[in-house]
Amino acid sequence: MSADTNAGFSIQSSNDGRVAVVAVSGELDITTAPALATAIQGQIESTPSALIIDLSAVSFLASAAMTVLATTQQDHGDTVAFSVVADGPTTSRPIKLMGLDQEFALHADLASARAALD
Repeated sequence: MSADTNAGFSIQSSNDGRVAVVAVSGELDITTAPALATAIQGQIESTPSALIIDLSAVSFLASAAMTVLATTQQDHGDTVAFSVVADGPTTSRPIKLMGLDQEFALHADLASARAALD
């Protein structure tokens, strides 16, 4: 378990050897998106079979963060089951407006994201 904290922004990463989860809280914008990219890369290096990005505690989602998600799918989608947890107008709406829900699996909660892997 690792954490990166910056003015209400934090990232918690966990990995059970099969599924890596990167849970983000706070504002995910141009200043914090690089921390998300770093956390994702750290989990990818452990070669999980699945990677879930949990945005359920995100209060603001900027295009820079959506670029990180799209790039993750593009770079690693062939080798890892990649999905995103996002629900509501703050997170899932912009993802759907950008059409990213067509690029990776989008789930309303972490439980359904995990269940989809089985």
